[in-house]
Formats: sequence, C-alpha cells, structure tokens
Amino acid sequence: MPNPEIQPEQAHPSYVVVARRYRPQGFAELIGQEHVAQALSNAIATHRVGHAYLFTGARGTGKTSTARIFAKALNCVNGPTAAPCNECDSCQSISGGDDVDVLEIDGASNNGIDEIRELRQNAGVCPSRSRYKIYIIDEVHMLSTQAFNGLLKTLEEPPEHVKFMFCTTETRKIPITILSRCQRFDFAGISTRAIHDRLRQIVDAEGVTAEDEALEVIARRAAGSMRDSQSLLEQLLSFASQKITVADVHGMLGTAGDHRLSAVVKHIVERNPAAALGELDVAAREGVDVAQLIEQLFGYFRDCMVAAVGCSPDAFLYASTTNSAEVVEAGRRLGLQTILAAMQILDQTLSRLRISTQARILAELALVRICNLEDLEELAGLIVQLRSGQSLSVAAVPRMAAPASPANRAVAAPPHIPPAPAAPEAAKKKFEPSAEPVKPTVVRAAASEPAGTECDEDDDAIPASFVLDARNVEETWQRAIENISGMAANQAKQCSRLEVSGINRLTVWFAADHAIHRASCQRPEQAARFEQALKAVTGQSIRIDFKLMEAASQPVDAAPQRPAVSAHQRLMEAAKHPLVQRAGELFGAEPASVEES
Repeated sequence: MPNPEIQPEQAHPSYVVVARRYRPQGFAELIGQEHVAQALSNAIATHRVGHAYLFTGARGTGKTSTARIFAKALNCVNGPTAAPCNECDSCQSISGGDDVDVLEIDGASNNGIDEIRELRQNAGVCPSRSRYKIYIIDEVHMLSTQAFNGLLKTLEEPPEHVKFMFCTTETRKIPITILSRCQRFDFAGISTRAIHDRLRQIVDAEGVTAEDEALEVIARRAAGSMRDSQSLLEQLLSFASQKITVADVHGMLGTAGDHRLSAVVKHIVERNPAAALGELDVAAREGVDVAQLIEQLFGYFRDCMVAAVGCSPDAFLYASTTNSAEVVEAGRRLGLQTILAAMQILDQTLSRLRISTQARILAELALVRICNLEDLEELAGLIVQLRSGQSLSVAAVPRMAAPASPANRAVAAPPHIPPAPAAPEAAKKKFEPSAEPVKPTVVRAAASEPAGTECDEDDDAIPASFVLDARNVEETWQRAIENISGMAANQAKQCSRLEVSGINRLTVWFAADHAIHRASCQRPEQAARFEQALKAVTGQSIRIDFKLMEAASQPVDAAPQRPAVSAHQRLMEAAKHPLVQRAGELFGAEPASVEES
C-alpha cells in the first residue's frame, strides 16, 4: 500500500509536475500492479533475477516506474533487496534519471542499427560504481527490424553484469524472437477506486480541498491510467488552487454533470425526444461539448447493459456511485435488446463525429433515433413465437415508440392497425378451386373433444392437416397455377419436376437452361402469389422452394424440346432481330405480333 504521508519534493528550485513528484519509489507504492511487485520481489529474494524483462500495458500504468524501482532494488548499497533505501547515491541518482550505470533510452528516437551497435559495445564494459549496468528502453516497439536483429545475440547471452528492461504499449509490434528471450509482465488498468484514493493523498499533501465527487470524476475520466489522472489534477490545481469542486472538473473537461446526464437518459427511457433535445440544448449553452456528451451517454448505457444482464453496481465503470439506482432502473425499463441497439447508434455517431463539423446535428439525430426505438424485448419474444408456429394477437404486437406529448406522455395507446382490405369478388372467385376441390376436415381445437369432429366455420376450430404427397402434387400444382394470370403462370409451367420435400413443403425444380424462369418465380412477391394460390386450393399453408437442376442431372438421351414461351416473349425476341430493327428505323414502326411460318 502507498505511504499515506506523502511529502512533496522541495529540493529542486524549478517546479516539478505532480506526476513526477509523486512517482512511486518502492514496490509497496505501486498501485494496481501488486502481482508485478510480488513477482519481482520474490525474484530478488530467491536470487532468480533474469537478464531481460518486458513490461507491457496501457499508458500511465507504472511500467517505467517499475523499471526504475527494480533498478534501484538491484543496485542499492543494501541490495539486492526488495526494499531499496532511496537514500544512497545510487538510489537517488536512479530516481533522478542521471545514474551512469542505469541508462534510460527512448526507443522512438534511438531506433536504428547504429544505436544498437553502440549499445552492444558499451554493454561489455563493466559498470562504473554499481553492481549492474541496466538498460531501460522505453517504447521498445519503435525499434526497427535491423535494430531488433542486432540486439538478438546480446539479449540472449548478455554479460553477467548487464540487465535489460523493456517497456512498451504495443506488444504485437515486437518480434517473437525478442519476446521469447524476455520475462513478460502485463500491467493491468488501475481501478477507479485506487486512482481516487491516490488523488486524495496527493491533494491532502498539497494542502488543497477537493470534493470526493470531483476526484471520482477525474478517476473515471482517466480510464485506468494513473498518469492521466495526475495530469488532470495538475490542470485543476492551476484552475482552482484552493478548492476543487465537481463543477470545476466538468467545466475544464467540457463534460455534463451527472444530473444533466441522468435527465437525458430519463427522457430517453420515457421516449420523449423533445425533452431530450431540450436537455441537450441546455447542456450546450452551459459549455458542454456535444461530442463529450455522446461519449458520456455511451458509457452510461454500458453500465445500463451491465445492470440489465444481472451484474451488481460494483461492475459500473462510468456512472457515479450516487446514481447506481437510476442506472439499474434505466436498464430494467429499457431492456437489454433496446440498450444494445442504442449503444450501436451512439457508437456510429461517435465515429461520424470525428470527421464531421455538424456535431450537434449528429448528436440530436442520435437522441431522436434512440427515443423512437421499438420495444425490442417484446419483438424478440414475438420472433420466438413465430418460429414455434404460435398465432399472434394484435395486442401482442409491439408498438412503435412515438414522441411523447403532454397528452400521451403518461400512457401511450397502441397505434390503430387498419383492417386488411377486403378482396374483390372477382379475385375471390378467381382463387376458388375448380371442380371437386380438396376440402380439408375441420377439427376442434379443444383437447377434450375427439379428433376429426366436424364443426362450422364460425366456431373456434382449426383445419386438419392436408397431406401433400406424390399422388396429388401434380394435380394440386396445376390447379394452383391455373388460378394465376400473367407471365408468372407461364413461367411456372416450365418446371421440370415437382417434389414433396416435407410436411406441407413443395420443391419446384427447373432445368438448368430455365434459370431465368426460376429466378422470376422465386421473387418474394411471386412466391407469395403461388403460396396463396395453393392455400386457396388445399386450405393449408404450403411452403414452396424453387430450385435449379444441375446440367448433369438432366437426361441426356431425351430429345431436345423447344421451351414453350409466351407471345410477349416471342415478340421481345423478334424485336431484337437486326432486320426487324432496321425495318422499324426505316418505317418508324414497332412489331405488333409474331406469326409462326
């Protein structure tokens, strides 16, 4: 645990920033990296110190600070020890970054093969005063391929007095040959509570008053980086030197307060886009950046998602601890599916905000779209019912979210669903079956009555299943397409084979050279006409699949037959003939009909 009594450094006459003044000086002061501190301390205690270490993780998590502490632990006059004294010349010079035997190299500016050659030459020289010569290479992933190759042999078998410590945020850019020669330690992001506690220690040491909520906002904003949080605190110490309030934090960051954010989410939950846009306007006039507001909403809905799946408020990352109950309630009322849809809208909006100059319009568009989302939780249940074959009532259909007004904000009535228009008498007669239609037996739905009991059509009954098999499929199909007019019937007659592929499921096969007919028949509007015609003939809903036969599956010994085409098709083919086109140009006429010779 860090030392609660932190004394700011006063030795240097020039000002030193907070992140450097309060840098951890021992393994016990490392925050959020206890696993790394324990592993390195045990390695020193058991004399198992390796020759190369790789510290990787996000920015500001303590990689370079850990490398310095490890160097002090190895070169301290009392060491090697897991608790360096921080008082000897070696410890103080390493802390100041000017020790002659601990060389900190920037990999971004020293990434060539020449710098690595110089490093290899100097590595063979014994340390001047310390126990080990230690090379700390920061941002090691910036080294060139030639530099990495030049470092391989020295890294694998260095002199006994040389230790390497690499720090990077991009492990994937480091060659595997380098990774295999190092002991790797991954630095995790620091928790919000740990950052908050450290910031409290710093402001107390600086003699500044700070609200807990203000420090919590800074800690959440840092997103796991201790250095980022200390940099923000540095700005606030200049902005409000005596007392840091939550209003000061939001004013400096351009973010909205928790009350403003909760108000926007409340209007979204109530499906009230007008009020949500009003809150956005008030926030913009208060100096809130709309892009920051959308980013805050994205994090807020993340916590709502966590609450919707059943996690406790301890898993929240962006919502304040005082708003945990509001987050849980918002997640319950919106539902998981609606939250996921809203997060997708916000994610797309954040991507577009980076390349657009109309930030406010995009933010308003996102809020209106989210307010008008359907109740996707009910929609998911309806899909399950449809897949299981259950019938749906009108009341079960989810209603589209409408803008709330003072009249309908409390209770939104379901929209009026107009009845389906009655079919004309001619259309009804057209789809009536011809002589001796298949009349299915009607049975009662009640389980208490025997199966097969006939009843009137007005009673609550369901028709018995019509069995479509190889004996009646040809006749049923012919009678169905006779009730269809236009080119669709002519195209359907070009099928080569009919196959019953399942219960009330018909597969219509077309020859390979009739692909255009099959493509026309399987269009959704045409397939619906065929299924409607079959239902008029059989009284059952029969699913139709239109498939194309392979060329090899067609009989080779069959005499080639000219496919039957309609008069319209013959006219279209004749119009494409060069002589017909030339005659039309000369006489200014168009072909009207085609007569067979």
